[in-house]
Amino acid sequence: MMSAAPVRQAVILAGGQGSRLKPYTDTVPKVMIEIAGRCIIDHQLEWLAEAGVTDVVVSAGHLSDVLVSHLDSREQPVRLQSVIEDEPLGRGGGLKYAGKHLPHPDQSWYALNGDIWTRFDLGAMAAYNAERQAVATIGLARPRMPWGVVELDELGRVTDFVESPPSPYSINGGIYVFAPEILDLLPDVGDHERTTFPSLAKQRRLAGFPIEGYWRAIDTAKDIAEAAREFAAGR
Repeated sequence: MMSAAPVRQAVILAGGQGSRLKPYTDTVPKVMIEIAGRCIIDHQLEWLAEAGVTDVVVSAGHLSDVLVSHLDSREQPVRLQSVIEDEPLGRGGGLKYAGKHLPHPDQSWYALNGDIWTRFDLGAMAAYNAERQAVATIGLARPRMPWGVVELDELGRVTDFVESPPSPYSINGGIYVFAPEILDLLPDVGDHERTTFPSLAKQRRLAGFPIEGYWRAIDTAKDIAEAAREFAAGR
């Protein structure tokens, strides 16, 4: 089994418009939406620090001045640098632009979408990536379905009703571990999921890490309310 050096640097993509979260995002960027009294990005920075990360580059866009002011107004658990996209680069282009500002370009790094509210073992994900000698590993989530489901036996008789079970399918959870060479493979402009990742998958150099822990993407007002309830319940 390949031993992995600890990952000490990360990028947070925080430039999205958050159009589905209006009117919340009329005055603050999506990453500053509060859940149970805490901004998403503050939660993420604390989580990264707990995982041993010391340096974070925040890629800002929509309402970047509000975000930078927020980050500068408090003591942070990591060394922070904010970079601002002058024009939209897409998620892949944003990752490449921010990644080029990391302090150690010859070392691996984490990347997070700015709308992810989560807790799981990041160190285990980094080790998983190293063991497979992958260029990139995607954190795979199984979000809870919004409906209850009906379970049947082999004769088609109802045996149980299950409220909001986890989806049987894994999705891209918006959390990554990247080897240093990813910067040469990301697009300057565009989406890495349509370019870089399919290419790596064909080469068997892309891995998927099942997230064992809490995960929720904050896309709608309903997600904010449900995440707050789950946070209060200690999930």
